[in-house]
Amino acid sequence: MREVGALERIREDLDLFVGKPIKIKANRGRKKVFEVEGILEQTYPKVFVVSFKERQIERRISYSYADLLTQAVELSVGNNRIGFDSPETTG
Repeated sequence: MREVGALERIREDLDLFVGKPIKIKANRGRKKVFEVEGILEQTYPKVFVVSFKERQIERRISYSYADLLTQAVELSVGNNRIGFDSPETTG
């Protein structure tokens, strides 16, 4: 049950940054990495939505909190990474 608490904690962390600029880095497989700067638009019970501009077109992408937990997606505000507990802090 520890994962449920971790996912809720990640969501609570993200709630603080709704409407703020963030950087997202996502593994798309086969050595492809998607990196973009955007705005954390909204958090929902199972997913969060990031909006960004690509070639002058407004786009939205959503990820689950589990993506952050498994490190398939990395999210950061400034130099602070969100949704990841380093091994030193998890005892």
